[in-house]
Amino acid sequence: MSERHEVTRPQRTEADLADPAYRQGLVALLGVLAYGELVGFLTIAQEAGFAPSSRDKVTLARVASQEFGHYERLAARIEELGGDSHQAMAPFTRAVDDWHRRATPTDWSEALMKVYAGHSIANDFYREMSDLVDPDTRRLMRDALEDSGRVEFAAGELRRMIAADDKVAGRLALWGRRLIGEALSQAQRVAADNDDLIALLVDDGSGYGLDLGGWMHMFTRLTDAHTARMEALGLSA
Repeated sequence: MSERHEVTRPQRTEADLADPAYRQGLVALLGVLAYGELVGFLTIAQEAGFAPSSRDKVTLARVASQEFGHYERLAARIEELGGDSHQAMAPFTRAVDDWHRRATPTDWSEALMKVYAGHSIANDFYREMSDLVDPDTRRLMRDALEDSGRVEFAAGELRRMIAADDKVAGRLALWGRRLIGEALSQAQRVAADNDDLIALLVDDGSGYGLDLGGWMHMFTRLTDAHTARMEALGLSA
C-alpha cells in the first residue's frame, strides 16, 4: 500500500473561521459531504430490498439510519457557519446522483459490494479532505465517516458468497473495478466543479490545500486502499 505523502503545511485553526473565503469553502465541502450522506441513506434503504432475509434487511436499515444521522449533524454544522444546508448541497447533487446511478446494484451481492467498497472509497476521499479543515470540523467529518460495522458485515457476507460459488468472484471483481473507476471520476468532478471548494482544497501559494503532487499521491492512496479491500476478499482489483 502506498505510504501517506506527508508535507509540511500550516494547519487550519478555529481562527480561520473569521476568513469569509475559508468559511465559504468549508460550507461547500460540508455541503457535498452532507448530500452524500443523505443520498447514502436513501440508496442503502432502497438497496436493502435485495436482502434475502428480514435479519439482513434490518442490518442495512440500521446502516441507513446512521447515514441520516450523519446528514443531520453535517447540515447543522452548515447552519452554524451561517450557510443554508440545501443551498450548500445543491451544486453537488448531479455528481453524487450520477455516481449512484452508475453504481446501481442488480442483486444482493452487488449491493453488498457497494457497501463494502463503494461507500468506503467515498469515505476515504472525504477523510483525506478532513485534513484540510479546522479541528472542530475535522472531528465532525471523521465522526460522520465512522464505519459502525457495516464494512465488516458486508465483508463477511461476501466471503460466504464467494466460497459458495466460484463464479461470484469474477463478477464481483469486475463490479469492484467499476465502482473504483466511477468513484474516482466523480471525486475529481466534485472537487473541480465549485470555485469555493477549489479555493479550500487547492494550494494557491498560501500553504493550505494540496499541490499537484499531493493530489496525485492522494488518488494513489485511494486506489491502493481499494486494492487492499478487494484482496482481503480474495479478489483481484
